[in-house]
Amino acid sequence: MTSENIFLFVPNLIGYARVILAIISFYFMPTNYIIATWCYVVSALLDAFDGHAARYYNQSTKFGGILDQLTDRCGTMILCAVLGYFYPKYMLLFHLSMCIDIACHWIYLHTSLLQGKTSHKFIDMSENAIMSIYYTSRPVLFFMCAGNEAFYAALYLIHFTEGPLIAGIGLYKLIAYISAPVAIVKSLISLLHLYVACMNLSIIDVNERAALRGKQK
Repeated sequence: MTSENIFLFVPNLIGYARVILAIISFYFMPTNYIIATWCYVVSALLDAFDGHAARYYNQSTKFGGILDQLTDRCGTMILCAVLGYFYPKYMLLFHLSMCIDIACHWIYLHTSLLQGKTSHKFIDMSENAIMSIYYTSRPVLFFMCAGNEAFYAALYLIHFTEGPLIAGIGLYKLIAYISAPVAIVKSLISLLHLYVACMNLSIIDVNERAALRGKQK
């Protein structure tokens, strides 16, 4: 029986293309906003295609999921770092945004792997009506992620140009105004993930300490 080479699965090949486009975008971000924006946007859009490819070809893998997450997180992180350079007055806010995005996603994913299905006491955010919609509705999740990316991308473009005027206001500035609430809500949801992950970690610690005391008796 020939073992599968998951590194050559179609969705993972798309993932590699996303990484290459992201790196090109990072290189041109300080100097050429046209190339940087196109590469960044295409890399982000391919995020939807790799998911469809994984389901269509039945090639969903943990490696692909992690690759996807890391590409998303690193892409937003670098963009925020560049924005902090472009808007030094608001550098702290961009740094906080980076920390919230990275820390909340990491601890929630790590805690999910640790907890498994070993206890009914774990907090499940899907039991909340609002969070249930966030987790189960692809359109809602796409809207939140797209709105968040649109906000930071618009701030990036405004540094170079406000774009064509619409009702007396630049297109990119208009996008920034409209998408700002989405970015704020997404950060709040990330902080909720952080809170829940910390609570679940405390449950894991309590269970493990109780089990250890039981063995020592």
